[in-house]
Amino acid sequence: MDNNKEAMNEAGCPGGCMNRRRFLLTVAVAAACCSPASLVEAASGGERTVDAGPLQDYSSTGVYTRFRDQGFFVIRNGAKLVVLSAICTHKKCKLTAEADRTFFCDCHGSTFDPGGMVTEGPAKRDLPVLASFTNDQGHLMVKLPQG
Repeated sequence: MDNNKEAMNEAGCPGGCMNRRRFLLTVAVAAACCSPASLVEAASGGERTVDAGPLQDYSSTGVYTRFRDQGFFVIRNGAKLVVLSAICTHKKCKLTAEADRTFFCDCHGSTFDPGGMVTEGPAKRDLPVLASFTNDQGHLMVKLPQG
């Protein structure tokens, strides 16, 4: 047998045959594993980066709650833009943003001031400030920790 030729299997296919179903499954798995979001997450040690949209969406002073279900609030206070976790540090319940810009935990009653500092327990730790940056397109990008 010539060493330069690939071995043929019983069906006469070099290296083995792949039916349509197996091919589609392989492509689907590869696409899921290699999506841009997965690559960002893998490259950042398990962090997930969320595109929170154009910076101009956050031009007015206030608390922006659009990403609460993804785990964060965007807060504009004058020229300062901060991203705070929307997850209570007591038992990881989602917080509610109040009209006075404070945050309230419906689960156990913890409250936090507009800067994320605990004002009433049972939570003992302040809300984490999440890392964020502006990308080349002028969008606010927020890094969410794994877990």
